[in-house]
Amino acid sequence: MLRPLHDYVVLEKVKEEEKTQSGIILTTSKAKDEPSRGVVLAVGPGSTEDGKLVPVGLEAGQNVIYKKYSGTEVTVDKKEYLLISAKDILAVVE
Repeated sequence: MLRPLHDYVVLEKVKEEEKTQSGIILTTSKAKDEPSRGVVLAVGPGSTEDGKLVPVGLEAGQNVIYKKYSGTEVTVDKKEYLLISAKDILAVVE
């Protein structure tokens, strides 16, 4: 597993499927944007400002929405993760 440093967060992307109201999954041939939702797997200790540690306000297991095309994709043990700055996370889905 990855242990992020500073104010970085490790996410697992959540792939969204398009469904009709009756539950039929739709497939399309045109390219789609990357998903912008993920699950927090690990959180760094935070950033240092004026000599004080400012913790990241996230916890493992939370579902979040992040900026598209941000972060760095990494593969560890054949699993893909997204390493992203906490500043690029826009919201927590409750």
